[in-house]
Amino acid sequence: MGAAIPLKLELGPPRDQRGRVLSDLRISVVDRCNFRCPYCMPEDQYPRDHEFLSKAERLRFEEIERLATLFASLGVHKLRLTGGEPLLRRDLPELVRKLAAVPGIDDIALTTNGNLLAEQAGALREAGLKRITLSVDTLDPETFRVMSGGRGDIGTVLAAITAAERAGFAPLKINCVVMRGTNDGHVLDLVEHFRGSSGHVVRFIEYMDVGTCNDWRRDLVVPSAELRTRIAARWPLVELEPNYGGEVARRYAFADGAGEIGFISSVTEPFCGDCTRARLSADGKLYTCLFANSGHDLRGPLRAGASDAELSGLIRAVWNARDDRYSEIRSEATPVSREHVEMYAIGG
Repeated sequence: MGAAIPLKLELGPPRDQRGRVLSDLRISVVDRCNFRCPYCMPEDQYPRDHEFLSKAERLRFEEIERLATLFASLGVHKLRLTGGEPLLRRDLPELVRKLAAVPGIDDIALTTNGNLLAEQAGALREAGLKRITLSVDTLDPETFRVMSGGRGDIGTVLAAITAAERAGFAPLKINCVVMRGTNDGHVLDLVEHFRGSSGHVVRFIEYMDVGTCNDWRRDLVVPSAELRTRIAARWPLVELEPNYGGEVARRYAFADGAGEIGFISSVTEPFCGDCTRARLSADGKLYTCLFANSGHDLRGPLRAGASDAELSGLIRAVWNARDDRYSEIRSEATPVSREHVEMYAIGG
């Protein structure tokens, strides 16, 4: 748990020390994953007998619903379900149904590796899920296998995309983490495959130093500017305005009208200044940054009988005290701590 935060009564949406309003909440529903991607949860760091959270340690659906309701009362209107791999959480459509009924929530999204999506896409749509983001780091079968830690099959993920389309989820967002020397040579193939395909948007993510186990090295980062130059040489691009304030991806349209792509550039083009996202871990800790090294316990007070007012006050106080800007500090070449919470615990 982070340092104690003094509580005080306030009205209006909470603002942090840099004036950033809380509007988005990412909820990790489980810390387990069926892949072992090298940029998140490499196999050699998390072997098969690694001890993950027990059922009792994870927030129950009713607890997630209650906390989401409190976050919504403070101004949050967008939720994203993450993991680990969120589809490993049993009966996930039931949680989606609960969250879709929370007053003030107008958007619920899911980030998944797609391995279990085909069989659940319809139920998720019926429950009220609005959008899906899939991780697809390459279309090359061998490289995909490597980037999933030997556990994934690209054919299964492509079938999941088809199932999601049939369920009504198009357009999808397709996220690709690019690592130099591993999958950067497959970027153009990925773009070509999804150009003009039901409006799906491929977004390239710079390899980030999230957590402490992914052996991050700056020389393995492929800057977004380099990728844009490479892609634009084949398909000219036109920059687009953001869809909303705080959007993490810079958007570009293909000049020939065949859709758009995006770039998420936390390493070389930080966007800390307008970050509006909080993260709730599967064990009920509130994190105010993807690169945080500690969180604030909400599960303890919740299970100890705290009132809605007390929990809301705690959430507000944590956000009001927030001063995170890790990516900006990293870009300034200032020495920074490598003790970060692992990405599998709080989602991307």
